[in-house]
Amino acid sequence: MTASPPLAIRGHTLLPIVQGGMGVGISAHRLAGAVARAGAMGTIASIDLRHHHADLMEAAKHGRDKDTLNRLNLIALDREIKAALDIASGHGLVAVNVMKAVDAHPTYVRQACASGAQAIVMGAGLPLDLPELTEDYPDVALVPILSDARGVAILLKKWSRLKKFGPGGRLPDAIVIEHPRYAGGHLGAPNPADLANAKFDFTEVLPGVFKVFDDLGIARGQIPVIVGGGINSHEKLLEVLALGASAVQLGTPFAVTEEGDAHPNFKRVLLDANPEDIVTFMSVAGLPARAVKTPWLANYLKREARLQACAKAAPERCAIGLHCLTQCGLRDGLEKAGQFCIDSQLVAALKGDVGKGLFFRGSEPLPFGRDIRTVQELIDYLLTGVMPYPVAAQPETLAA
Repeated sequence: MTASPPLAIRGHTLLPIVQGGMGVGISAHRLAGAVARAGAMGTIASIDLRHHHADLMEAAKHGRDKDTLNRLNLIALDREIKAALDIASGHGLVAVNVMKAVDAHPTYVRQACASGAQAIVMGAGLPLDLPELTEDYPDVALVPILSDARGVAILLKKWSRLKKFGPGGRLPDAIVIEHPRYAGGHLGAPNPADLANAKFDFTEVLPGVFKVFDDLGIARGQIPVIVGGGINSHEKLLEVLALGASAVQLGTPFAVTEEGDAHPNFKRVLLDANPEDIVTFMSVAGLPARAVKTPWLANYLKREARLQACAKAAPERCAIGLHCLTQCGLRDGLEKAGQFCIDSQLVAALKGDVGKGLFFRGSEPLPFGRDIRTVQELIDYLLTGVMPYPVAAQPETLAA
């Protein structure tokens, strides 16, 4: 099917394609399992998966206790991992994405490992503690997400000093480099003005990363480098492989596949978005984010400056009681960050509420235009450049 070299991650031989983690609940067991079954790396986003489980949502109705909600989410994570592994049937690799910015990230990492996840992917902050969180699970691959060579150098130097793992410490099993100019969701740059900086271009980042490897005595190819952000065609896959990348990561193109775990409305919002509909703004996590300018987001952006001017620290401002983020603009009164409950808005999007949801999306056109295709069709196209046969007419955008 493809002449592209395989991606090797801790004993797993994979297609050079990685499905990025997308929360809340956008990449759960159906999507991650289907990607793994096709021979690639599928990723479950760990945060707040209880929304896929009616019994856990019923149990959550009885209070806003943080510990109870976290317990229910861990049960959901366990179920989703096991269901994805069942779909994968021994093929590919099933990973779990855990955001460093999530307050309970150590618990989520340990639960993911205990439930059988084959890799932990971590971004939204430097995952310096990831090796120690997973030391009881030496077969689990560790894959940090970074944006530039400087972050790679900091992480590698820290991990290499962990002598409990051996003389050379613990090296990552792969590294994901995300380009903040093109990616969807939370972006790996401190503020929106930095997103277009040429230092994030793969033509700049990859040579810088490889120099870090050389300086630290790490052989080329010892740590696969996976690049994500703006990869939407066979040609772009070939371009980054020619630069030395080992694989590509995609989010939005997988989110809109038939197997994507979100409501059909969610997929249509992403599919039907024009370039002018995709905007960047400050998330409550204190990071820039990219999403479709739906009615809720348009209304919020009109009020953003006023809401930020009134920002105040108050624990009761957490709308659901989960206190999911280590740092939250709404709860902690951070006037330069977003002033809304990100969990509530992402859940609305997951459930297809076009009027109230926050719909994260990458900036680039989608491989199949406005068509919904299968995971296998997407992977085949990326590897061969051959478009699948046309499909029947797709449904129009559904009402909120």
